[in-house]
Amino acid sequence: MRGDLTKLIIYLLLGTGGIFMLLPFVWMIMTSLKPSSEVMLLPPKWIPSRLMWQNYADMWGAAPFSRYLWNSIMVTSFSTLGSVIISILAAFAFARLSFYGRDVLFTLLLSAMMVPSEMLLIPNFVTITKLGWIDRYEAMIVPLSISVFSIYLLRQHFESIPAHYYYAARVDGYSPFGYLRRVMVPLIKPVIATMILMKAIGNWNAYLWPLLVTNSVEMRTLQVGLVSLMTEIGVNYERLMAASTFVVFPMLLCYVFLRKYIIEGVSQGGLKG
Repeated sequence: MRGDLTKLIIYLLLGTGGIFMLLPFVWMIMTSLKPSSEVMLLPPKWIPSRLMWQNYADMWGAAPFSRYLWNSIMVTSFSTLGSVIISILAAFAFARLSFYGRDVLFTLLLSAMMVPSEMLLIPNFVTITKLGWIDRYEAMIVPLSISVFSIYLLRQHFESIPAHYYYAARVDGYSPFGYLRRVMVPLIKPVIATMILMKAIGNWNAYLWPLLVTNSVEMRTLQVGLVSLMTEIGVNYERLMAASTFVVFPMLLCYVFLRKYIIEGVSQGGLKG
């Protein structure tokens, strides 16, 4: 009886927390569909008297959002793909391959996680400038493709796979890369899916770095364009909420399609301890 009561309390707390987390998204969507006369009403009006889909059309016409969207898709897709490939290969090397200075190099790599990202802005910007990448896709994609945390996360899960699998595969004629592709990657597929979503969200929401390395309107991402839109259209909350909904929606879709793997990945991480 006490166990059932405890479960009920936990579910109520989780449900209440979930509702409070959803409220800002609901308010954003509802505000994006309101007439301007209902946006600042007191007390607030949750459900608009009529749905103003025109707000989305006005938002789309107020700035070159199709170009912003294309830039964000390009940067997020290629930087996430690059991060996955680099992280898997690096994690496998640190977990299974033997080479001189491996542990020292991995320790140095982990120490980079303690350096605030703001401290790397200037050296990274100088490097990008000397390479001649300013206002080009490479300036946004390459720096966002490196993730020390992803390497660490995958390396820890690779370490949890028994080493004798690797030696047995080598005896059967598999190359190290073949073993990685056919054995290790399928075993941690949920973890990789979780990492993909985390990186995609982080890269999609990146604002400061794309702002620093782009000069032209044509190279702006959605996040940079959204802030620019605020200065161009002024305090027009219904259009800003429409733009915000447009920016958030793709990542919500990614979560919907990957939620099965994310739950499995979190479960694996919890069981791994």
